[in-house]
Amino acid sequence: QVQLVESGGGLVQAGGSLRLSCAASGSIFLINKMGWYRQAPGKQRELVATITRGGSTNYADSVKGRFTISRDNMKNTLVYLQMNSLKPEDTAVYFCNAEKVGINYWGQGTQVTVSS
Repeated sequence: QVQLVESGGGLVQAGGSLRLSCAASGSIFLINKMGWYRQAPGKQRELVATITRGGSTNYADSVKGRFTISRDNMKNTLVYLQMNSLKPEDTAVYFCNAEKVGINYWGQGTQVTVSS
């Protein structure tokens, strides 16, 4: 089992910035990829950004150039999402995800609210 704990959400004005953190613990060996997804009210959960064990990143088109995913290289179990130039449409619950041997693990989520 992998446990994921997110932190860093909150309320911010449009144009502002937030940084989300995700800490993985438990059976972390062989985690292949970690990332962030989000779910707005009434919408499906969608990919925001991912980073692989090898460091390759992937972003949703809607956040390219504004969000950056990174990890603590000393501890491959810490992943960050730096969110700049936030827009009201970025408002959602953000979930940390870890993929290990084809199994997806999820955190509890952290609320991000962007006011106009």
